Amino acid sequence: MVLLVLSVGMATGQYSLSDIEGSWSGRLKESGMDLRMVFNFTITEADTVKATLDSPDQNATGIPLGRVTIKGDSLFVEGPMIKGHYAGRITSDTLITGTWIQLGKKYTIALKRGILAPTVYKRPQEPKPPYPYREENVTFRNTAEGFDLAGTLTLPEGAGPFPAVVLITGSGQQDRDETIFNHKPFKVIADHLTRNGIAVLRYDDRGVGGSKGNVTAATSLSFAGDAESAVAFLLGHPEINPEKIGLAGHSEGGFIAPIVASRNGSIAFVISLAGPGVTGHDAIIQQNIDFFRVAGMSEEDLEKQLHMLRNIFRFVVAGDDQRTVAKEAMEWYNKELDAKGLTAEERKGQMSGFVQALVQTNNPWWKYFLATDPAQFWSKVGCPVLALNGEKDIQVNHEQNLPAIKSAVKKGGNRKVKTVSLPDLNHLFQHAATGAISEYATIEETFSPEVLDMMTVWIRKTLKVK
Repeated sequence: MVLLVLSVGMATGQYSLSDIEGSWSGRLKESGMDLRMVFNFTITEADTVKATLDSPDQNATGIPLGRVTIKGDSLFVEGPMIKGHYAGRITSDTLITGTWIQLGKKYTIALKRGILAPTVYKRPQEPKPPYPYREENVTFRNTAEGFDLAGTLTLPEGAGPFPAVVLITGSGQQDRDETIFNHKPFKVIADHLTRNGIAVLRYDDRGVGGSKGNVTAATSLSFAGDAESAVAFLLGHPEINPEKIGLAGHSEGGFIAPIVASRNGSIAFVISLAGPGVTGHDAIIQQNIDFFRVAGMSEEDLEKQLHMLRNIFRFVVAGDDQRTVAKEAMEWYNKELDAKGLTAEERKGQMSGFVQALVQTNNPWWKYFLATDPAQFWSKVGCPVLALNGEKDIQVNHEQNLPAIKSAVKKGGNRKVKTVSLPDLNHLFQHAATGAISEYATIEETFSPEVLDMMTVWIRKTLKVK
């Protein structure tokens, strides 16, 4: 990010960066979207300002911003990492009125000093006690790495042993309910399945909630070890049928599940909920295409974005040392900028966005995810497979990934694979208008009832549960 020395004008109608120090927040409202934006301005010991952006309703905090400029009562904040900027007028000590521009779209947004309370949305599907089943808080050990994970086991009423499923969350550090935008999809799934005679174990990711463990150098392979620990716990539980334990993974969890099933013959079934069937490289490139087209980015700017990402990914995958990757990637991008004839300010802006993307991806998790083809695991899965994907999913494209999963499973000789693309559903399996991430919070539905029923019927039929 770029830091700017404080200005000194203090006359009427003139402000310095010290006048905006602290947090300012407003609501970005458009087509049913209502998201809080929080700009944080911090004065450093060197009398410069550091700016970050939070989007609390999207669970995003600390997004680095670029240069902050004040001229008279005008404020300008650059956000090269997210391809946006804010232009506003300081109208008082507590109010800034202006416009947020991102990907060519303009949004009027007034910023007030402090942090706004969240918008309260209805979540009608979230189950409330008392439940018609038993719920237990449990811990189990990842013996390979030596730490405990914490979760919730829901058991149907009556006598066991019961069939069971382990729920595996998507990327990022998630709690046992996979809470996002105040939705709790895993709690909804667990409730539905348990009401229908299927026990469910859901757990906090390592380093989250009640779970221990280190995420610094962890990859999807590491998280597969956590899921295997959950399976081992169920195998030793007296009320669980050891021959009827399956896995259901969402997003990255749909990548982790086949890793576990490929090396564990005790797995009775696998459900992929918007899981990848191609390399992370190909999936993320397609994700960017879908995301930025829905956001309205021009094809020219999109191609620039993809060119930058493809090359960052190239360095990350090929490199064995993060410092060397950073050095070589920076040298490449500087040569790219040299050929563009940019002004110093334009160069700073583009370099800031590049550096943030490089920092985000130059780590063990990204290296493994980008380079690894899930087909190598899907081809070794011998149990029944159900792969589901929403047709409005802009994070994991159904046309790219469902056929790849089916092809890989069948290539390994397993004919027990069913793939279903679901109209009007987004990445969270909500009925959606466009599939844009900005819709997730405003949609009251947490998880499609039709998909809940589809999963339940398929599991019971697959396991021959009466």
